[in-house]
Amino acid sequence: MRIFASVCYKGTNYFGWQKQPNVISVQEVIESKLSQYFNRPIVIYGAGRTDAGVHAFGQKFHFDIDKDEIDLDRLLYSINMMLPNDIKIEDFQMVEDDFHARYSAKSKIYSYTILQDSKDPFLYDTAYLHPIKIDAVELQEVLTHFIGVHNFKNFTSKEEDDDNFVREIYDIVVSENRDLIYITLRGNGFMRYMIRFIIGTALQVVDKKLDVSKIDELLDENSPREIANYKAPASGLTLIDVEY
Repeated sequence: MRIFASVCYKGTNYFGWQKQPNVISVQEVIESKLSQYFNRPIVIYGAGRTDAGVHAFGQKFHFDIDKDEIDLDRLLYSINMMLPNDIKIEDFQMVEDDFHARYSAKSKIYSYTILQDSKDPFLYDTAYLHPIKIDAVELQEVLTHFIGVHNFKNFTSKEEDDDNFVREIYDIVVSENRDLIYITLRGNGFMRYMIRFIIGTALQVVDKKLDVSKIDELLDENSPREIANYKAPASGLTLIDVEY
């Protein structure tokens, strides 16, 4: 039986989603509680990775168990009681055996939160404190350069990629609420640090530290590889949802 799950977590205390030696990850914590519950090793497969310090409202994963029936409500209650307070399983559901949390995904939605002007003790680890006032309209205009199909080789730290670093960003929307700016990005996939390099580069432009023409230069598939020189902090980034 294959079980599909949605999970939210605050990533501040974790070295990202993916299990790694000698550091604590969200995947490792969830696997340990599921293994404890089922009294056998459980391996979970996520829709994708999130970096150290990155958060999630709608990360997805699946796992298999050798049972024909299970009380999913009881499983949900029990696992959430076992998990630490910064991780919560939103739901469990049964899916077909050929469903895969990663390979069946069609698109992903991320949000980046920027806090302007002043500190906020309640937001310091879930938003990026940017000391300079941002023109949200200008930021929207700058970010439109990234919409569409592009070679993002200069906006990721990956050494190589099966798709030659080509991804499609369907839309980017900037909204503002008092001192907070929210940037929502939806695309068919995002590589390691890709969103943080995009946000960082856009902020350099609106801060008048970089000319907007540099974005088009970095997106030129024929240009030599030159990874963007500013990466926005992880604290402001949240995986909102994975669409299937």
